[in-house]
Amino acid sequence: MTTRTDDSASPLIESRDDLLSVFAGGEKPRERWRIGTEHEKFVYRLDDHRAPSWDEPGGIRDLLMGLTEFGWEPVMENGKVIALKGVDGNVSLEPAGQFELSGAPLENLHQSCAESGRHLQQCKAIGDRLGLGFLGLGMWPDKARSDLPVMPKGRYSIMLSYMPKVGSLGLDMMLRTCTIQVNLDYSSEADMVKKFRVGLALQPVATALFANSPFTEGKPNGYKSFRSHIWEDTDPDRTGMLPFVFEDGFGYERYCDYALDVPMYFVYRDGQYIDVAGESFRAFIEGKLPQLPGEKPTLTDWTDHLSTAFPEVRLKSFLEMRGADGGRWVRICALPALWVGLLYDDQALDTAWDLVKHWDISGREKLRHEVPKLALDAVTPEGETMRDFAGRVLDVAAAGLTRRAQLNSAGDNEGGFLDPLREVVATGMTPADRLLDKYYNEWNGDVGRIYEEMSF
Repeated sequence: MTTRTDDSASPLIESRDDLLSVFAGGEKPRERWRIGTEHEKFVYRLDDHRAPSWDEPGGIRDLLMGLTEFGWEPVMENGKVIALKGVDGNVSLEPAGQFELSGAPLENLHQSCAESGRHLQQCKAIGDRLGLGFLGLGMWPDKARSDLPVMPKGRYSIMLSYMPKVGSLGLDMMLRTCTIQVNLDYSSEADMVKKFRVGLALQPVATALFANSPFTEGKPNGYKSFRSHIWEDTDPDRTGMLPFVFEDGFGYERYCDYALDVPMYFVYRDGQYIDVAGESFRAFIEGKLPQLPGEKPTLTDWTDHLSTAFPEVRLKSFLEMRGADGGRWVRICALPALWVGLLYDDQALDTAWDLVKHWDISGREKLRHEVPKLALDAVTPEGETMRDFAGRVLDVAAAGLTRRAQLNSAGDNEGGFLDPLREVVATGMTPADRLLDKYYNEWNGDVGRIYEEMSF
């Protein structure tokens, strides 16, 4: 989640055009399109698998400060280090200490995968010294909410208080999940619309291929991606598959209206987060926010607010693909490969749209609902198994990557990053399926063995 520490002046919102400028301002010619990979992982103590707090010796604070040895600069909130910034992007903390890299905007997948590898190597170097390990999963396999610390970030206390009012699983989303995401560019409003539609319709494919959260508090939970299921009961005002994206006339204006209708969480002023949870940004524009009477929002307030909507695909000044569970390094490299192959090549984008353009709202929603539990065994609106359909989607992505012709020093294109996903389709075994097989057989029901299996 966004880390806000900048209190510098930002222009007041004077008109609707100011709201729309965030989206239009993201338009870039193809040669300036970039790839921004984000990935989260769980931090645990090597000796007892406990989740460390921020301030304990050898805990999250010390991990952050240890990484400054590699050139990262601390980012402070109320005198406490809560993030890092550097040439490889930003390191930030999710609510219970999940450790996130929001990578720099890069030109190709070779660079993105190398960036992730550098970050993980740095984390391991400092983690070994502090007695900390890192787990690549979509959900804590053995922790109750009460087992987990809360990081000292002002927005999190507001969200933790609000979440139980709007859904039964929002606290699990905040405290017990990890994801891999990729941020991608668009050249125009029309290009954004096509990419948004393809990304939303195909998000269940990513959820199935990356399904990696089959355990809750030490036992199988009946899902392949419980992390994805959690989003179905987090907050209906700010999550979901956004049916309006597929309606005629969709564009910046319609997404702006959607975002304006998402209830607010906070306003950042003078280094502090002001709790305005449930209030209307429309009222804020009119100077009628009860907590700040007469005050009107700045453009930065608007970009803050846009970061508090959590649909399966999110628009800011770029598009975020949000449907995948967390995982280990090869999957961190595979997630952007899937979406770059589909969305950054015109022929692949057209072909991908042809695969899904006939699906109706009910079909998309049904698939979204089934995939967290069934993964590759879910059935598309046209009656095809997800396993077979995902194989066809991967073929489209691979062809797109081949046409991109972004080669590394060995002359390889980016298509190899899809290999872990091709293995999932070939074997019919998602990461969750493999873990469940081990749980029932090799591990004899001891989920603690997962720390050997899924650590970085």
